Amino acid sequence: QAIAIEADSADAAAIQAAVDTTLQQYGRLDVVVVNAGVLRLGTIEAYSLADLDATLAVNVRGVFLAIQAAVKQMAEGGRVITIGSNTAVRTGHAGSSVYAMSKAAVASMVQNLALDLAPRRITINNIQPGPIATDMTAGIAEQIVGSIPLQRMGEPDEIASLAAWLAGESSGYMTGASLTIDGGFVL
Repeated sequence: QAIAIEADSADAAAIQAAVDTTLQQYGRLDVVVVNAGVLRLGTIEAYSLADLDATLAVNVRGVFLAIQAAVKQMAEGGRVITIGSNTAVRTGHAGSSVYAMSKAAVASMVQNLALDLAPRRITINNIQPGPIATDMTAGIAEQIVGSIPLQRMGEPDEIASLAAWLAGESSGYMTGASLTIDGGFVL
């Protein structure tokens, strides 16, 4: 069973409320998928301080706060999964440096939090999707497809399937990893 809870990832109280709601509903927390992100593009000369603060508040601080709130309540053997981005590895688009930096921070955080969580046998892994057919990419899909070696956008179900595998028993020996799933985009 699962529930989806909407919470503002930049709001620490909203994040804690989401964890509390889960505990009230189920009595425990076994798996958390942190799927937060904002995309604000702009070159270094034009990027505003407000956009920088908003990106870091959601993409880095919010991810940290969600993990922190969840693992405080998580039993031994739990699973933490973050949704990052293949831009943490490489980006080929001008104006995406702040977004890429924020997603690289998530990948680094996951790698290092694995050490903190290992004594409790809690695994933490990061999925790094490339272009996925979602509302975020709807207006630019045609421009992107040609640069993807598999010549198609990824599907949300493909990311969900990887998250489900990471949440399951067969991934129990994997922790601190970032798994890029992008049709070969960053090769």
